[in-house]
Amino acid sequence: MQNIVVITTGGTIASVADESAGPGGAHAKVARVPGPALVAGLAAERLPVGTDVRVVEAMSLNSYDIDFTAMDTIVAAVRGALADPTTIGVVVTHGTDTLEESALLVDLFHDDRRPVVLTGAQRSSDDPGADGPGNLADAIAVAASEEARGLGVLVCFAGLLHAARGTRKIHNTERDAFRDADRGPVGSVHDGRVRIDAVPDRVGRSPLRAVRLAGTRVDTVALYPGADATAIDAHVAHGARGLVLEATGCGNGNAAVVAAVARHAGSGLPIVLSTRVAAGAVRPVYGGGGGGVDLVAAGAVPSGSLRPSQARVLLAALVAAGSAPAAIAAAFAADPSAPYPVPASAPLVTSPRPTTVVPT
Repeated sequence: MQNIVVITTGGTIASVADESAGPGGAHAKVARVPGPALVAGLAAERLPVGTDVRVVEAMSLNSYDIDFTAMDTIVAAVRGALADPTTIGVVVTHGTDTLEESALLVDLFHDDRRPVVLTGAQRSSDDPGADGPGNLADAIAVAASEEARGLGVLVCFAGLLHAARGTRKIHNTERDAFRDADRGPVGSVHDGRVRIDAVPDRVGRSPLRAVRLAGTRVDTVALYPGADATAIDAHVAHGARGLVLEATGCGNGNAAVVAAVARHAGSGLPIVLSTRVAAGAVRPVYGGGGGGVDLVAAGAVPSGSLRPSQARVLLAALVAAGSAPAAIAAAFAADPSAPYPVPASAPLVTSPRPTTVVPT
């Protein structure tokens, strides 16, 4: 029997209003719905036939509490599910706050053609307009689809499919919460029919050797008008083994930041240059003592199209693996900034429907 494994981690999709009211009488949302209940609540006609859905409860956290240790657990659960030859695809339910980090980490180590799909919800499980069941049914359909094989890790939200790498949360309340601002979605799913419109480019960035990130400190430093070396120096003093700069524009800072980068990069600390701007590749354009040209000359590595959240995860994985500076630079240089190629045809695929749900 073929299986789809649904790994649950908590998040809004598994959240309900707490019994105690908070400020203003509002009830806080807390992740409490068990994993098997998420799948059991799906209408049978929304699920593929001939495939069992097996549930693995990895944790129950709202995703603002997810750290590298929890992300290691998610990676291990995915790899464990794929170790079973009867598994044809994996779905991970996850809170939206940090889904983009977990999605990238799983993708970095994903060396299997079988689909791994992350999804979640913008409305809690007890909301009359809950979007979790629809997103979960869509993700299961994608995981069961032959067309999703070989595409790496995907994010499925509001009927759209996005490649994990480059995708980030772009809205706090809209159902269509995720987007790759540079390349757009790679496909869509509607009523169990999966359509692939573009192929994520994984050439030049083979999967990394799977390592644990727990205990690897990599920090993000925001740059802004008047920023100085205070935050950079403080993170290094507290044990940071790498830094990501959330710079302005194409990757710019100022003279004080450039001096700090030169000092710490010169001592062997990997520093990656990203941006607070939603779209467009990070690239050295400006000089004058504080621009991207100066930061790169001082030792910073441009992040390509990766924004700070995902650049931090990639850097942490490379640091944890003991990668040399040249390997770190090459890993970020391999990030694509052009649109993904469109396949010769974009067929519609209807996934078969499952027969049973098997919680574990």
